[in-house]
Amino acid sequence: MPGEFERYLFHEGTLYKSYRMLGAHITAHQKQRGVRFAVWAPNALQVNVVGDFNNWKGENDPLERMDASGVWFGFIPDLKEGDLYKYEIHTPSGDLIQKADPYAFASETRPNTASIIHQLGGYEWQDVKWETNRKKRDHYHEPMVIYEMHAGSWKKKENGKFYTYRELADELISYVASIGYTHIQFMPLMEHPFDRSWGYQITGFYSVTSRYGSPEDFKYLVDQCHKAGLGVIMDWVPLHFCKDDPGLRQFDGTPLYEPRELDMAERPNWGTCNFDFNKPEVVSFLISNAMFWLEEYHIDGFRVDAVSSMIYLNHDNTLAVPVTNAYGGPENLEAIAFIKKLNEVIFSQYPHILMIAEEATDYPLVTSPTSAGGLGFNYKWNMGWANDVLRYMQMEETERSHHHHLLTFSFMYAFSENFVLPFSHDELVYGKRSLVNKMSGDYWQKFANLRVLCGYLMTHPGKKLLFMGSEFAQFDEWKDLEQLDWNLLDYDSHTEFHHYFKHLIHFYRSNRSLWRLDHKQEGFEWIDPHNSSGRVISFIRKGKRRGDYCIVVCNFSSTVYSNYRIGVPAAGVFQESFNSDAKEFGGSGQQNTGRLLVEKMPYHNQPYSMEVTVPPLGMVVFTKKPIQRKQKYRKG
Repeated sequence: MPGEFERYLFHEGTLYKSYRMLGAHITAHQKQRGVRFAVWAPNALQVNVVGDFNNWKGENDPLERMDASGVWFGFIPDLKEGDLYKYEIHTPSGDLIQKADPYAFASETRPNTASIIHQLGGYEWQDVKWETNRKKRDHYHEPMVIYEMHAGSWKKKENGKFYTYRELADELISYVASIGYTHIQFMPLMEHPFDRSWGYQITGFYSVTSRYGSPEDFKYLVDQCHKAGLGVIMDWVPLHFCKDDPGLRQFDGTPLYEPRELDMAERPNWGTCNFDFNKPEVVSFLISNAMFWLEEYHIDGFRVDAVSSMIYLNHDNTLAVPVTNAYGGPENLEAIAFIKKLNEVIFSQYPHILMIAEEATDYPLVTSPTSAGGLGFNYKWNMGWANDVLRYMQMEETERSHHHHLLTFSFMYAFSENFVLPFSHDELVYGKRSLVNKMSGDYWQKFANLRVLCGYLMTHPGKKLLFMGSEFAQFDEWKDLEQLDWNLLDYDSHTEFHHYFKHLIHFYRSNRSLWRLDHKQEGFEWIDPHNSSGRVISFIRKGKRRGDYCIVVCNFSSTVYSNYRIGVPAAGVFQESFNSDAKEFGGSGQQNTGRLLVEKMPYHNQPYSMEVTVPPLGMVVFTKKPIQRKQKYRKG
C-alpha cells in the first residue's frame, strides 16, 4: 500500500520517483503473486480496473480510495506481465470512461490504447564503464556533435515497416559513430497515438513507444550506443499533452493534469492541453518522468521541447484574448518555478546529465544556475544563429554583402549562454527545404555553399546538432513517412559531401582549439569581421594552452582570393590544416600547399600577417607548424 509519507510528498510536489508509488507493479500480497494498482483520480466517484483478464468489466476489480488525497489503490491476484488494462472511472457527472494508466510502463501499439503490465528492471546493463566515465567527464570542454533523428524514417524495410530498436542498434550505431558524432538525439519516443505528431503529442509519458519494440529492446539500443561511445539524448515534452480520450485530458472527468481555466488549458495552435504547473501532483508527475528515463533507461540527457511556450503564456498560443499572470505580465510564473525545480532536482542526482532548452526568445540566464537567478539548464539551442545564417545562405551572392551582419551578429551574444548550434528537423520540413536545397546558386555552388556553411558551423563557438540526412546532403526536405534518400550515395556529389562531412567532424574533434573554450570569450578572437564586400570573415579559435589556436577563413563568395592578407598573432610558419574546397570533397582544388611564411607586417590589429589563397565558397583552417628542434648528441 502506498505509504502516508509517500502520498504527502506526492501532494507536496516533491515525490520525485512517484512512478514507484503509482502505476501497476507486479508484487506479492499475503504470499500471492499479482499486481498492485494505484492511480491519482481525486474527483472520481469510483475507479475500477478493467482488462483482458476480466473481459473489460470492472465491477469485480474495484480500487479503494485511500483518503481525501484522491489516490485509489488495489491488489489483483494472478495477473502477470503482458496483461492489458485500463482504469474505468465513474466521473462526478455520472459518465463512465476508460483511461490508460498515466504511469504505465508499456502500452499497446497504436491504434490500440490499453496499458500493458510490465515489470521494471530485469535488463542486465553492460554500460558500467560508460556510466563511470560519464561522471568524470566535463562536457563543457569537450567536442559535441549531435545526430538528431526520427526513428520511424531513418530507414524502413522493403515492406514499409519500421526498423525495430534492435535493428536500429545493428545499423544506426556503427554508421553514426563512424562519421564522428558524439551523441544521438531521438525525437520523442514516449507513446503517442498519431505517427505524424512525431511523438510531440503524448499519451504514455512512461511508456517507450511500442512501434519499434519493447522496453527491453530500447534498453538494448541505449546500451549498445554507450558501448560504442555514443551518448543518448531524448526529446522530452513537459509543456502539453494530446486530447485523445484514453490520455490525460479530463482524466477523472474533470480538468486534472490541465488547468481548470479554459484559456490556460487550451493550446489551439497544436490542438493540445497544457500541463497545470500550479498543481503539486503534476510537478511530481513530470519531474518523476524525467527521473524515470534517467534511471530506468540510462538516458544521458534531454532536449526539453518548447521552453519558450512554457516561459511565456502566449508564445505560440493564439488565444482570442492574451493571458496574463497574477501581476499582469506575460510570463508563466508557475512554469518558470517548475523549470527551476526540475533542473535543481535532476542535477542534484545526475550532475553530468545534459539539460538542453529549446528556447527561441531572449529570455535571460537560461543556462545559468538557479542560485544565480537562472533557469538552470546547462545548454540552450541558438535558434537565432540558425535562422540568421540560413537566411544569409539562401541569398544570392550580390545580396550577401548587404546582409553581412547575419554572419557576425551571433558573436555579440555567443558567450551569454552555453549554446548548441542547431540545424534541426524544424528547419527542414513543411516547405522549408533541405539544407543543400536552401543554398543559393547552381548545382555545384549549392554543394560548395553547404560545405562552407558546415565548416562555419564546426568552427563557430558552441556545440553542434544536425538532423539526419544532412550528412550526405539529402536533397529533398524531410519526408516523415518515408526513409531517407539513401540512394543519393550512388551519386558523386553526395558521396563527396558525405566524405567531406566525415573528415570535417573528425578534424573538429581532433583540434582542441575548436571546442576547449566553447563557452568562454577568451576562446574566440576576430581577425576581420568587416569584409562585407568580399563576403569573407576570419577569426581565431583558441584552446586553453598557450599557442593552441587555429585561424579560420570563410569565403561566402564564388571568387578565388589569391594573396589574401590576414593578420596573425605570432611569428613563425603556418600550414593549411583543412580546406573545404579540396577536390576529394567535390571542390575546385584551390588550396595552400607548403609553408606559409609570416611577415612582420601588422594587419587586422595583429602584430604579424601572411598571404593565403582563399578558395571560392570555401572554409580553410590554418595552424602553426611546430618548431623542429635539432637533437643534441653528447659524445661518448
